[in-house]
Amino acid sequence: MLVAGSLFALFAGTYYWLPKWSGRMYDERLGKLHFWLSFIGVNVLFFPQHFLGLAGMPRRIPDYALQFADFNWISSIGGFLFGASQLILLVVVIKCVKGGKKATAQVWEGAQGLEWTVDSPAPYHTFTTPPDPKLIHAQ
Repeated sequence: MLVAGSLFALFAGTYYWLPKWSGRMYDERLGKLHFWLSFIGVNVLFFPQHFLGLAGMPRRIPDYALQFADFNWISSIGGFLFGASQLILLVVVIKCVKGGKKATAQVWEGAQGLEWTVDSPAPYHTFTTPPDPKLIHAQ
């Protein structure tokens, strides 16, 4: 579950920064589909393992008793669903880079900070002189 939690944090960061990186907005409908299929896949993957542990299945073994086969089969389906849903993320990124609505400088409502004051994507040498800190905090 710790790996899944960190992966969802990486997904969130990717969706947050993708318009700034590419200069284009992503397909939000596909982004939501990716999230929900990943969420369902992770829960189908890990939830049956609680019952397997309660039933006495040992961890990290190459083979297990036949009584554990059904829950392991369900868990495997969740793993494949989670893995396959990452292809949707790949499609989202490719569609975003190749096309999509042009992103503004401040992509998200309430986004504050220096990075949101420049165009999307940010120019190579963003600032020739250091910005005035008073202007940044005045936003």
